[in-house]
Amino acid sequence: MNEDGELWGIGAFARRAGLTPSALRFYDDCGVLRPDRVDAATGYRRYGSGQVERAVRLRHLRAAGLPLVDVETVLDGPEAAARDVLRAHLERTQRAAEEARAVVEGFLREASAEPADHGGTARARVDGAELASAVRQVGPAAAVGALAAEHPALGCVLLELVDGEMRLVATDRYRLAVRALRPEAHEGGPRRLLLAADTARRMAQWAVRRRLVEVGFPAVADGADTARVRLRSGTESWGTGDVGVGEPREFPNYRLMLTGLAAVRHRVIVDRAALRDAVADRGGAAVSLAVGAEADGTAEGVLEVSGGEAGPDGLRAIRTGPGLRIAFDPAVLVPALEAGVGPDVLLEIAAPDQPVVVRSADQGSFTMVVMPVRDR
Repeated sequence: MNEDGELWGIGAFARRAGLTPSALRFYDDCGVLRPDRVDAATGYRRYGSGQVERAVRLRHLRAAGLPLVDVETVLDGPEAAARDVLRAHLERTQRAAEEARAVVEGFLREASAEPADHGGTARARVDGAELASAVRQVGPAAAVGALAAEHPALGCVLLELVDGEMRLVATDRYRLAVRALRPEAHEGGPRRLLLAADTARRMAQWAVRRRLVEVGFPAVADGADTARVRLRSGTESWGTGDVGVGEPREFPNYRLMLTGLAAVRHRVIVDRAALRDAVADRGGAAVSLAVGAEADGTAEGVLEVSGGEAGPDGLRAIRTGPGLRIAFDPAVLVPALEAGVGPDVLLEIAAPDQPVVVRSADQGSFTMVVMPVRDR
């Protein structure tokens, strides 16, 4: 309780702890940080001042990159086990820091040997498994079939090196997927190039088994219609050669699409695999998702999935906003759910006829936007 003997609501407690309300809900679901009380009627979470220290420690441990299972050991396990976990994590981070330092020093030596050529090859060094995961996540949003034949750029994955990030983007106009990777080191840029979706998948298959991969973005002459990308890991390399996929400027302006989204009125957090299975089991028929209205704030309730010949499924969910009913084409929604990571999925909804943001509840670097359909 605070100095006045009152409990804090989730928003007030989040500000004191330096966390977001969505993170607090996630940690509650995981059992790492339970609220002091939960109102049986409204589902409101209330936190006491004695929980601030634990919340701050949790935030610091997560910021240091500690996996959630290890965080639990540090916070609640025996002292000896906590020390072992922290020492093991410290060794991992020291090794990663040494690798990053070697990479940066190598780039600095190259830069001191000759003037940097910002019109030449730009480079970014990323985790190979992370790069492969990013391709897996955004790939389903690329166009196929007649749409890709008519608009080749929509059948591609956009690779972008900008603002210290490497972004992978794909869209078929019904879906938009964006994944941002933070390179361990980078130089040059900005760069943009398009890779055919199957070429991006082959790139991912090569990268997934490599610890660190350097992605090279050679400069493309003005007016050229080819793009190349080359990957290196130690003494191994992989490259596309020249790929005639058109100019990146033919790719839709995804930033404009994201900034044009309407304000979110509904948020629903639900088990990702359970929702995917419930939608996929409808035999391809359009599915409707419905939640009732709570009295105020945030509440735990049921997300009802209906459609096709099967009966409705009720999934436990956490949601904010008024009652809602919205429909999707399973062929669009299921790949978006499969592309997520972690046990939870967060649906951010403005209205039943507006694009919906689908993302993992604790993975802000991946965004998938899907279009709903008319609920019949």
